[in-house]
Amino acid sequence: MKNFKSHLLFNKQQRAGILLLVIVIVALLSTYLFVSFSEEPIIDISSAEVKAVQAQIDSLRKAEIERRKPKLYPFNPNFITDFKAFALGMTPEEFDRLKHFRSKDQWINSVDDFKRVTRVSDSLLDVISPYFKFPDWVKNAKLKKEFTSDTYSERSFDQKIDLNKATENQLQEISGIGEALSKRIVVYRDKLGGFAGDVQLYEVWGLDPLVVQRALQIFTVKTPKPIRKINVNTASASDIATIPGISFELAKRIWEYRVLHEGITDFSALEKIDGMSAHKLALIQLYLSIK
Repeated sequence: MKNFKSHLLFNKQQRAGILLLVIVIVALLSTYLFVSFSEEPIIDISSAEVKAVQAQIDSLRKAEIERRKPKLYPFNPNFITDFKAFALGMTPEEFDRLKHFRSKDQWINSVDDFKRVTRVSDSLLDVISPYFKFPDWVKNAKLKKEFTSDTYSERSFDQKIDLNKATENQLQEISGIGEALSKRIVVYRDKLGGFAGDVQLYEVWGLDPLVVQRALQIFTVKTPKPIRKINVNTASASDIATIPGISFELAKRIWEYRVLHEGITDFSALEKIDGMSAHKLALIQLYLSIK
């Protein structure tokens, strides 16, 4: 038994050797477990695949930048606010020149006027000028000069023919109104139950504003259709949209403007609304009142 125990005992040198062997084994195992011997693949940034991915990323980035740009809608440059000027990219100095010009009750009537007054750069003007929207009377001012007073001299109210009683043949006497348009005018008039005002002639589809002006030198509404007006300060967008010739989109803008400004005291304030033309403004006054 003593001999058997003696085989299980180690002297000091043997114990030191065993300890060293254990340390070496642990170190080797740790290296195997925690150190990766696999080689990381080297990416060639000049490869066609990488360039294609980079191009796609750049394209997506540009598309996102373009998407985040503020969208432009038609607007009257006479009613630009400081926020609108900032959104358009105008400098404070350029906007101040416009404000000073308008403070003297002067009006921008063309792209050239806007350029002259504000002195904006040509590059900015090229971007924003396609969205300028001027009243119809401004756009047609030059065309109106082409009328010959001898052919279409302005008649007095008594001399004019009642537009609500005019026949197709009488309407065809106006240059620019043929058989199709004269019939369309009569059909539209019957649909309304009679015109309430001259301005409604502008709403006949296909009838050029220049031709309307000619017609109104000969015709006028003498027996207007009676209309029960709606208070613009209590009307909903749906109520306003019932006006013939007024889209729901424009009606909603009128309603939003009224809510934002806590009421409307003068119809001229609605000139600031995008999409509001001079004849649209006259049209809504046939159907709306201010109370």
